[in-house]
Amino acid sequence: MKEKLTVIKVGGKIVEEEATLHKLLDDFAAIGGHKLLVHGGGRSATKLAESLGIESRMVNGRRITDAETLKVVTMVYGGLVNKNIVAGLQARGVNALGLTGADMDAIRSVKRPVKEVDYGFVGDVKQVNAALLADLICKGIIPVMAPLTHDGEGNMLNTNADTIAGETAKALASLFDVTLVFCFEKKGVLRNENDDDSVIPHITPDEFKQYVAEGVIQGGMIPKLENAFEAIASGVSEVIITSAAAIGEEGGTRMVR
Repeated sequence: MKEKLTVIKVGGKIVEEEATLHKLLDDFAAIGGHKLLVHGGGRSATKLAESLGIESRMVNGRRITDAETLKVVTMVYGGLVNKNIVAGLQARGVNALGLTGADMDAIRSVKRPVKEVDYGFVGDVKQVNAALLADLICKGIIPVMAPLTHDGEGNMLNTNADTIAGETAKALASLFDVTLVFCFEKKGVLRNENDDDSVIPHITPDEFKQYVAEGVIQGGMIPKLENAFEAIASGVSEVIITSAAAIGEEGGTRMVR
């Protein structure tokens, strides 16, 4: 029987504000068993870029990462945000290790090909070093993954944190009984976007298609759920979409194998 592993992805807003960061760290520290954290940090990157006179350009919610922006996100994601989280977890007795994809070749990517948009130095995940991460986890080390990968040729790549969480969960599913938790600002997937309490507790693939057809699920929630069902199809036992304030609780929207 496989040991349980919880992979949690939190957005930048949660880890960039002191009050929400402290609650997240308390809740994450309280989770039993093996665990891994993936974080964002986009607002801090935008703020630093602005102070340096570097314009932040976004297309469809994704950052265009030119050479100067890459320097900023590497500093912020791999340095400031990551190490604040690691220090906070150490203070709570959690033996965390901050990693980018380049560290010990944890996650390797390829630079996203130019199609309609040139995203610059943005990576699409090619492989996750599951053996390395499993070895760390089994030694009681808690990986804290920044949204940065590398291409194996000396180049860092800005990489979507949802993607890193999903690909990491899938890669580790052959070795652990994996639960993947995507945290965002709502309590879960909502039946009515104007009613924060209208959480849909469980969704099957067929129900998902029906909700999309009916317009109940739309916009940015569609790719989130597509990622969730892809993870389930690749061996992840359960995917939960919930608020960061409810980590470890029974709420949220769940998808299971």
